[in-house]
Amino acid sequence: MVEDILAAAEQEMKKATEALQHNLAGIRTGRASTALVDNLPVEVYGMTMPLKQLAGVSVPESRLIVIQPFDAGTMKAIERAIQTSELGINPSSDGKVIRLGVPPLTEERRRELLKQVRSRVEEFKVSLRNHRRTTLDDLRELEHEKLIGEDELRRAQDKLQQIMDRHTEELDQIGATKEAEVLKV
Repeated sequence: MVEDILAAAEQEMKKATEALQHNLAGIRTGRASTALVDNLPVEVYGMTMPLKQLAGVSVPESRLIVIQPFDAGTMKAIERAIQTSELGINPSSDGKVIRLGVPPLTEERRRELLKQVRSRVEEFKVSLRNHRRTTLDDLRELEHEKLIGEDELRRAQDKLQQIMDRHTEELDQIGATKEAEVLKV
């Protein structure tokens, strides 16, 4: 019973860690990457779809992203989505493909991106703390219902804290790696 609750907490925290990695992939560094635009929301056909479902995305050079829409009718919508995104890149189109020249980051833009990275890492840490709190509530409920004793509750709390510490460390490591990417000239 306690093991199941701790295993569920571990799963949720692992999902949060993976979600942070996925989330930070969309933050621009000095190099071109398909991850910058893959999940960019594009408003087409009366609904919002990620760009990767509407176009082929490639990186032929380290500072260029090429987007080739599957349907030429979505070209304007894709351009609009890029312009309104946080990327800070203006698309250039020749009617068949959209090219995104990724300029080198300015010092000011790097600082803004670092703030974004730190903010997102902190959001996910809050998520971990929320998972810990709900798990602790579940464990205390078991003790209150006399299904486990005080000693078992304390051992479970210690294990939960170890899980929490490990995942918090992972989040910090992921954030530090992304910060290093952003700062790399």
